[in-house]
Amino acid sequence: MMSMPDRSPAPAGDFPLPAVDEQMCFALYAASRAVVNLYRPLLDPLGLTYPQYLVMMLLWERGECWVKDFGSALQLDYGTLTPLLKRLEGRGLLHRGRDPRDERSVRVVLTDEGRRLRASAEGIPEAIGGVIDLPEEEFEATRLALRRLTANVLAGEARLPEDG
Repeated sequence: MMSMPDRSPAPAGDFPLPAVDEQMCFALYAASRAVVNLYRPLLDPLGLTYPQYLVMMLLWERGECWVKDFGSALQLDYGTLTPLLKRLEGRGLLHRGRDPRDERSVRVVLTDEGRRLRASAEGIPEAIGGVIDLPEEEFEATRLALRRLTANVLAGEARLPEDG
């Protein structure tokens, strides 16, 4: 059996590229898709998408949160966050209200229904962890490495060459 080359052949006058499955971006993409897809059958009965689940987890943790805090904690922009919060509010899981001292700030609080939903979501992190099946030290090391990678990427975005 012949082994595949480590690099894709370079078109005439071009440079070689690493194989797709050797690139960090592909490993992250594949892992992210696999993990998010793992949540789907657990979240569908709750009527939540994965991003909605993240919002609810943050609210279950904090009880209330400012919209800007969701953006920074979950790395979601306002264009993504606003419709997501509207849908959850429409389901009666949370309530949004403007700060009377600063009309630009919006506070989000759980409703009683949103608090009750937490009991239905209990056990999801453990179920996912069981499927991921990494020893605790490796799980924590991977989580920390991914957080460091994210911070490095966010800090380094300005160093990328611009088109044109």
